[in-house]
Amino acid sequence: MAALIGLVVGGSLVSCRDNALDDLSVEDSQVFITNYDRSINFGQYRTYSLPDSVVVTSNDRAQPSLTLAERQVVNQVAQNLTNRGFQRVGRGEKADLGVAVIRVNNVYTGVTTNPYSNYYMNYWGGGFGPGFGPGLGGFYPYYQNYYSFYQVQENYWLIEMVDLKNGPVSTGTGSNQNQLRVIFQAQVRGDGIFDEQSVNQIVNAVFNQAPYLQTGQ
Repeated sequence: MAALIGLVVGGSLVSCRDNALDDLSVEDSQVFITNYDRSINFGQYRTYSLPDSVVVTSNDRAQPSLTLAERQVVNQVAQNLTNRGFQRVGRGEKADLGVAVIRVNNVYTGVTTNPYSNYYMNYWGGGFGPGFGPGLGGFYPYYQNYYSFYQVQENYWLIEMVDLKNGPVSTGTGSNQNQLRVIFQAQVRGDGIFDEQSVNQIVNAVFNQAPYLQTGQ
């Protein structure tokens, strides 16, 4: 599959100072990443199916959700698709495109070691004068590796479109050999992306970055 990725960073970054990141506005921190299948002619699609709720995924779990901000995102996605000439169909009706709005909340935990350096050995060996001699009378202290745990959290919006019109594609052997083709994907990351006052603008920015999302008239 030939794909093209688009990347746009919100706002305008003009500072060259070392602490420029400290002065970023909420809009400057936002990143919009779009990816689509260049072999696809989006003009062939006329209708789309979009659930009324979003899917919240957290590591290996997923569940539907519909907060006020999430409802706004779904409605704004639908509005943009309608403005591009696509027609939304009801649940269970045949559609050319399947559209999903996903809110990703992943948390990862890792472990790292913090070994002591030779600096501490030198310190004990000579830091207290000749009374200790080399090391502690010929011996050096032994340090274990200490372990630290860290946690990384990622939260972002994901918008995906799959081709329902042309059916599943074969991906090889196994139980998942026939899968629907993802033909468009957008990620939105950064500060303020879940704020009710920002989500409409965020969705519009995604579609402004994807002018090829246009049905044939």
